[in-house]
Amino acid sequence: MKYVSTRGQAPALGLSAAIATGLAPDGGLYTPQSLPRFMPEDFAGRESIADIAAHLLKPFFTGDALAAELPAICAEAFTFPAPLHALSTPDDQVLELFHGPTAAFKDFGARFLAACMRRLRHDEAKPLTIIVATSGDTGAAVGAAFAGMPGFRVAILYPDGRVSPRQAHQLGCFGGNVRALRVAGSFDDCQRLVKQALADEALRAQAPLGSANSISLGRLLPQMAYYAQAALAHWRAHEAKLHFVVPTGNLGNAVACVLARACGLPIGAIALATNANRVIPDFFAGADYAPQPSRATLANAMDVGAPSNFERLVWLYPDAAQLRREFVAQTVDDEAIRTTISTRYAQYGEVFCPHTATAVHVLERLRSDGAQGNWAVVSTAHPAKFEGIVEPLIGTSVAVPTSLAELLDRPAHAEALANDYAALRNMLRS
Repeated sequence: MKYVSTRGQAPALGLSAAIATGLAPDGGLYTPQSLPRFMPEDFAGRESIADIAAHLLKPFFTGDALAAELPAICAEAFTFPAPLHALSTPDDQVLELFHGPTAAFKDFGARFLAACMRRLRHDEAKPLTIIVATSGDTGAAVGAAFAGMPGFRVAILYPDGRVSPRQAHQLGCFGGNVRALRVAGSFDDCQRLVKQALADEALRAQAPLGSANSISLGRLLPQMAYYAQAALAHWRAHEAKLHFVVPTGNLGNAVACVLARACGLPIGAIALATNANRVIPDFFAGADYAPQPSRATLANAMDVGAPSNFERLVWLYPDAAQLRREFVAQTVDDEAIRTTISTRYAQYGEVFCPHTATAVHVLERLRSDGAQGNWAVVSTAHPAKFEGIVEPLIGTSVAVPTSLAELLDRPAHAEALANDYAALRNMLRS
């Protein structure tokens, strides 16, 4: 299979080359030239997320050097569950994606990408630097996936003061080949700097670079697997499609759900939940797509004003009217996030991180508007990562999962980086 740029001005590449390149030379994002089609019965006998992923992703690896390695890559990456649990409200479920090493959904894609890139690296003299912008969770997942891996360095850019204290500690706790850089700016600034570096051919000739943001196919494609597993489990039990509410900022996790549905998985409606950064909801309400400076919110990992993966949505649905018909997108402000966290705990004993709470609130709205069927809220991070927000609202402490506790016990350090491309370029060259 070949992969093309969303902007149409770059040569089509095979999967390995597209993963290694990250951002297309024309500034676009690589997207599959075509999509395979599946039926639920094609996955008969496959239960684990690793087995489902290997079968689902096989067509995407056809003809690529990594094709023979795909089952091993999936087995290496998907070593923790993505359970689907019933919520207290009827017909509502939660898909828990926070059982990996850094207690966030990003672990799935980051570990898959690292497993791919380790197999593509062949003892070159210069190490490959994985450069990543993070609004809170991506950087830690990438750091954990690549920590100690020979031939690789990691540079994590995050907005100083705009991630939770535990997120910041995770970002700086790996040391060794992983470097945390706190940028005086927003996530959008961090993302802009990363894209500038990836597009700088002179820099890449001196210091080879790779991407680990959701612009990377190596991050995006494996995220389809947990949607496939959940939808198939529901289909087998009920012979009905499962609807999803996806909390989203940069749209990577949402696009993975969209791709899984487009490949024929039994997924019904897809609703997008954002925080007060409302570029996507405004577009779906009929406004022109107009990136804005990002606003700081309680759901900080979604503080994105220029979501990169919007290009992939438009590539999949080039007609704006059709795109708007395909999805629901709603914004949730901080007051509603607080109310949702406190009320759901008081009524049902359910504990959510601020990002998951945006999706829960959107589902409550959909139900009040008459939405039918079975819906799953996508829970993207463990609430213990946001104890400063969650614990005062529920009046009790949140137990810290073992994997997160181990990272918090390590010393952490981050370097200050000016919000300036020259400063980043000099650092990467060194």
